[in-house]
Amino acid sequence: MTGASRGIGRAVAAAFAESGDRVAVHYSSRRDEAEVTLRGLAGEGHTLVGGDIASSAGAAEIVEAAVAGLGTVEVLVNNAAVNLPHPLPSTGYDEWEEAWRRTVDVNLLGTAHVSYCVARHMIEKGVPGRIVNVGSRGAFRGEPDHPAYGATKAAVQAMGQSLAMSLAPYGIGVASVAPGFVATERVAGRVTDEVRAQSPFGRVAEPAEIAAAVRYLASPEAVWSSGAVLDVNGASYLR
Repeated sequence: MTGASRGIGRAVAAAFAESGDRVAVHYSSRRDEAEVTLRGLAGEGHTLVGGDIASSAGAAEIVEAAVAGLGTVEVLVNNAAVNLPHPLPSTGYDEWEEAWRRTVDVNLLGTAHVSYCVARHMIEKGVPGRIVNVGSRGAFRGEPDHPAYGATKAAVQAMGQSLAMSLAPYGIGVASVAPGFVATERVAGRVTDEVRAQSPFGRVAEPAEIAAAVRYLASPEAVWSSGAVLDVNGASYLR
C-alpha cells in the first residue's frame, strides 16, 4: 500500500497483516517511520518499498519492488497524498501554482500510475484483485484552504469508478473510502472542538476505523461494492 509510514496508512497495513496478509509498506521520505510500521506488523513476509509516486518512473519502480518483495500483488491501497495549504485570498500566484502541481502529481497522477501498473500486473497474472482508494469527504464538502486537495480527491474517487467499470471483466474490484477528519499526526493541529463538533458523535475518526472500511472493500465479499465511494465521516457530512 502507498503512504504507509504513519497515520491511516500504518493502520491499514496493520489491519491487513492481522488478517494474515503480507504487506508492502511504501514510503516516500519517511523511511524511519515506515520501518516502525514494518516492525509492528503481525506475521512475516512483509517488505519495505521506497519511492516517489509523483514520478511516473518512480510509480512503476514502486510496483516492481512490491511485486518482487511479495511475489504477487492482490490488493492495492492508494493512500499516499499531500495536503498543502494554499487559500486563494492569501496565497501568491507562484505558491498557488506549486501547490497545485505538487498535489496533482502525487494525489492524482501518482495514484493513477500506481493503479495502472498494479492492474496490469493483476490482469497478466489472472489475479482477481482489489484496488481501494483513500479519498476524502473534502471531495464533496469542499476544502477552502486546500482546494487542490479537495479537487484531486474528487478526481481519484471518479477515477476509481471509471476503473471499476473497466476492470470488472478481469475480476478486479475498485472502490474508495471518503473519510472526514482522522486523528493522525498530520492533522493534529487542526482538530479543534469545532472540528469535533462537526460529527454528532462529537469526535473525529480513529485510523483503525478507516482501516476497517478499507479492509472490507478489499475483501472478496465486497466485490459487489465495486464502484462505490464509502463515506466514513461519522455523519459529519451527508449527501
